[in-house]
Amino acid sequence: MQGSSLLYLIASGSAPTQVVLKKGAITVVLNEKKELIPMRTMTDWRVCIDYRRLNDATRKDHFPLPFIDQMLERLAGHEFYCFLDGMSEYFQIPIAPEDQAKTTFTCPFATFAYRRIPFGLCNAPATFQRCMMAIFDRLVGEIMEVFMDDFRFMETPSLIVSITWNSF
Repeated sequence: MQGSSLLYLIASGSAPTQVVLKKGAITVVLNEKKELIPMRTMTDWRVCIDYRRLNDATRKDHFPLPFIDQMLERLAGHEFYCFLDGMSEYFQIPIAPEDQAKTTFTCPFATFAYRRIPFGLCNAPATFQRCMMAIFDRLVGEIMEVFMDDFRFMETPSLIVSITWNSF
C-alpha cells in the first residue's frame, strides 16, 4: 500500500490503531439443542484508526443526509429498480495536502498518512454525499436516489433516458 496513491510514509504524529474482526453475513446454524439460530460470521480482519481526537477538533459539516424512509417511499410504485453499492467510496475523494498529516496512524513498522479520505473521519459521510449530489444532480429525484455509497435507479415510464459518462 505504501506505493499507492492512498497512503504515504510520514515521520511523526499518530492516531491509535486497533485490529478487530470484521463482521460478515448472517447465516443460520444448528446449536447444541439442534435448533436453527441466526449467527453473524466473522470473515476477516479490519484495522480501525481512532480519530476521536481529530474529530473533536474538527468543525462539523452539517450537509443533510437523506432520510432512508423517504427515499424508499419515492421508489414505491416503480415497476423496476436497481440497487448498486459503491465500494471504497471515501477513498475516491482526495484530502487537501495541508490536511493529510492530520490523518497519520502507526503500524508496527512505520507511520503513514492518508492522501484520500479514510473511514472514521466525522465529515466523511457529508463530504461524500455532497460530492455524489453534485455529480448526479440532474438525475437525483428523476431516475435515481443517492444515499452515501448506495445508488438506487428506478424506471420511469414517461421518461426515456440515455446516460453516457460524457454527459457528466
